[in-house]
Amino acid sequence: MSQKSNIHFDISERKILLRLLDICAVLSLLYVVGMAFRFDYFRIDATRWVWSIVLALYLTIFATIFELYNLQKAAKFETVVQNIILTSSVTVLFYLLTPFYTPELPANRMQIIYFFLSINIALFLWRYAYITLISAPRFFKKVLLITDATSVAPILKALQKSDPNYKIVGFINIEKKPVTAQLPEELILFSTDNIAETVAGASISEIVVATPQAHPMTIEVNNQLVALLERGVPIREYTQVYEELTHRIPVQYVEQDFYRYFPFSRSNQNKLYLFFHRILDLLFSVIGLAFGLAITPFILIGNIIGNRGPVFYTQTRVGKNGKHFKIYKLRSMVANAEKNGAQFAAKDDTRVTKFGRFLRRSRFDEIPQFINVIKGDMSVIGPRPERPVFIKQLSEKIPFYEVRHLVKPGVTGWAQVNAKYGMTQEDALEKLQYDLYYIKRRSFFLDISIVIKTLSTIIFFRGQ
Repeated sequence: MSQKSNIHFDISERKILLRLLDICAVLSLLYVVGMAFRFDYFRIDATRWVWSIVLALYLTIFATIFELYNLQKAAKFETVVQNIILTSSVTVLFYLLTPFYTPELPANRMQIIYFFLSINIALFLWRYAYITLISAPRFFKKVLLITDATSVAPILKALQKSDPNYKIVGFINIEKKPVTAQLPEELILFSTDNIAETVAGASISEIVVATPQAHPMTIEVNNQLVALLERGVPIREYTQVYEELTHRIPVQYVEQDFYRYFPFSRSNQNKLYLFFHRILDLLFSVIGLAFGLAITPFILIGNIIGNRGPVFYTQTRVGKNGKHFKIYKLRSMVANAEKNGAQFAAKDDTRVTKFGRFLRRSRFDEIPQFINVIKGDMSVIGPRPERPVFIKQLSEKIPFYEVRHLVKPGVTGWAQVNAKYGMTQEDALEKLQYDLYYIKRRSFFLDISIVIKTLSTIIFFRGQ
């Protein structure tokens, strides 16, 4: 008998749904407004199809930058309202200023107001429907976890934090040892006696297996899972689920099977990809340095008032293949910040000056690193370059830490735009997971995603 599963949407499905229906909602309302009122600025017909494509393209780009496709934020209406207004404002501005492929500016300027309001109303109505219906518990993906006693709490925290619609309703403990960690009251501990009955009774959509080598599954449990697999119940290994949901590599669970599990991206050796990647590095560096020169007077004034000391500082960092180089940055800390020796930066570090805090939040302090990019020491995108003394410490505590040196370090990167700032061992492990994900999945698409997320970091002033 086949398994009857409840309706749910995976992460990729929800992101595609958001993108497609954002465009459909906006174009549909603009079509209705054009038909019902004397709205001549934007028309949808066979002779003006380019107008709709350009609008859809701008809407998708700026909605990504302003985080309308961040699933955690897409489920919170107060956050969505703010991001819709930002997205629609910038989209309309760029649309109005694009020559040739968009309508000419109307004589009646009220037409622009109608255009702006139509985009906002369409997005507000559709996103409210999404939050009310699709993000509701009825569409949660219900998951049964099979693991050992000590792994339940960290796995639960990692998976449900990444996707609010991914609901672990219960778990099966394959270890004789009892669970001592404090777990949510609604989480159910199921027996191994009849897993099929559990799956049917709890409307389980997926089974996730996370069994360490020290506590392998029994033959009885394994046979039950094979029978469920034959009935059509999806059964997945934890590290695959973790990577899909968090976009990180769970090195702490891979252990000695790391190199079998971790096939490096072919882009790392692809000559065409590396050539265009270098061209883009040089292009972004020229643009970045030009912008830096334009704001130099402001930087100098701010440094005199708020920093009082040298504008720049250099430091030894570790690059590709472990090669050392001198990195250039705008100074954001007090002079002689490490007179007592090297130390990790911390949140709300007292060594950071008031102007330095602004430089970090805006990420202006990293503009001189484009010099390193031009010299070839760094790339625009890659793992954060770290200091040799910290590399030595972290490599002794965190497995595979030096794998991040397989590619050039970057001004920005997957870890920089996703992980929180901090230098505890736990923070370093999280950033390593993101870095390894980038090395494994490296591609033009991922690079573009990082650039867009970096713009979001700058716009929302989240640099640290």
